Amino acid sequence: MKRLSQFRRHRIVAPLLLVLALLSIGTTFSIAGAATEAPITAAERSALIDEGQRIFLKGCSSCHGINLEGSAIAPALLGVGAASVDFQVATGRMPVADMSVQIARKQPVYDEKQVEALAAYVSSLAPGPQVPGESQLNYERDGSTAEGGELFRTNCAMCHNFAAQGGALSQGKYAPTLMGVEARHIYEAMITGPQSMPVFSDKTITPNEKLSMIKWIKAVEAEPQLGGAALGRVGPVTEGLLVWTLGLGLLVGVAVWLAMKAR
Repeated sequence: MKRLSQFRRHRIVAPLLLVLALLSIGTTFSIAGAATEAPITAAERSALIDEGQRIFLKGCSSCHGINLEGSAIAPALLGVGAASVDFQVATGRMPVADMSVQIARKQPVYDEKQVEALAAYVSSLAPGPQVPGESQLNYERDGSTAEGGELFRTNCAMCHNFAAQGGALSQGKYAPTLMGVEARHIYEAMITGPQSMPVFSDKTITPNEKLSMIKWIKAVEAEPQLGGAALGRVGPVTEGLLVWTLGLGLLVGVAVWLAMKAR
């Protein structure tokens, strides 16, 4: 016991215990992360694809065709990839009754498991962009807010507004607001180009640059309105016009009131 007590008081014991504790924590997190992102087995994937095919034949084939070949009212889905299916279905844009108008985000019809099954089935028939995993979407770690803002203003602001609030396009179309949109769906939109949006390949905007843009969008989303009413952040020209209109209207009203009072 005396020797053990002397060992405990040795100057090397505290650093050694700290190193062992850090190694233990790191190992635990590594095992937990590996377990979370472990790939599904072949049997599980086959069952998932079968479930996705069942859902597709029941809810999607009347427009997109039994073999994903498309029709006069809906595009073919061969090669669109799991990312496109996840974006369209998980954001509630699909299924839709009328494809002649721009499709807005709404409450999803299918739950997460059903969306995953649909995406697995469509991607099993032809290769395409895959759904980004959690490790690919760590924008807090891999993104830069300043770089993301610059990239967004260069590539996206002309449609989505400089504050990502959305904006009007030609022919009655519009770019939706990006406030409240999940990081996964923003990433998927960039790699698949839904509706009027262009595709931003990894050669045009790298994965890390995409994460920077997402980080900037989330920073704007969380930014408090320190100046009061934001007026939708539609821009200085529109906001200035509103102030001038109200201000001039108030001045004209005062002038008329003074003139009537002078009589």
